[in-house]
Amino acid sequence: MFDPKTHRYPFPEDTASHYLVVKKNDGTVFDANYPYLDKSKAMAFKRFWARVGLTLLVFPVARVYLGLKIVGRKNLKIHKAVLDGGFLTVSNHIHLWDYISIMKAIRPRKPNVLIWAPNIRGENGKMMRAVGGIPIPEDDIGATRAYMEAVKEVLQGGVLQIYPEGSMWEYYAPVRPFKRGPSYFAIKHDKPILPMGFSYRKPGWFRRVVMRQEAAITLTIGEPIWANPELKGKEKENDLTIRCHQAVCRLCGIDPSENLYGPIYDNSKRIDYYD
Repeated sequence: MFDPKTHRYPFPEDTASHYLVVKKNDGTVFDANYPYLDKSKAMAFKRFWARVGLTLLVFPVARVYLGLKIVGRKNLKIHKAVLDGGFLTVSNHIHLWDYISIMKAIRPRKPNVLIWAPNIRGENGKMMRAVGGIPIPEDDIGATRAYMEAVKEVLQGGVLQIYPEGSMWEYYAPVRPFKRGPSYFAIKHDKPILPMGFSYRKPGWFRRVVMRQEAAITLTIGEPIWANPELKGKEKENDLTIRCHQAVCRLCGIDPSENLYGPIYDNSKRIDYYD
């Protein structure tokens, strides 16, 4: 496995924290009345043209810009009967364009993705909504109920991407600890989790010198993982979280026992390993 070991980005102390600054706040309130799944004709129109733009322009550009290689699409066909009932996807979160990579990898399926609320209020919020972004509300019981109903509806035959690391750390190789949200939803709605892993390839001269990129990117698709029916409560949730984390590690070319971090987030702190 190639590790860029980049020093370019100010990775926070907390492994789930964000370091990118959201410059805009459009004031959107994510309350019980917010359309977490916007079914309006206006949004349908936006999503249609966003999909056209993705297919004709963004997906081909992503392949060149990221050096994107997708491995394991056969698993989508092998497990089609199971996946057609609805499923979650999880991955490490290592680039601003990694959701674009996931959309390309699982096409023609059209996923939704859970997004940090300030990002939806920010400068790229409208675009995020057009590609299936669902904001995660905070500190509002009514909003949480509405959001949970949106998740339930998506999983009735659709795809929901969740980044269990909690934030994006660009070109960071170790798989950070996972929050338990994906496991909670998978157990609550009796759906499988499809793990995916972003790993890196050593860049050539042009990508390294001219494009100033640390690495080329590979996305590997794994096989569905189900909760253990013999377990209960938090034990069941923890077990599924651990197995998903281990699967993502392996898909990234990392032995889970040798990964820098443990599998479950517990106010986990960054471990410096560059020196």
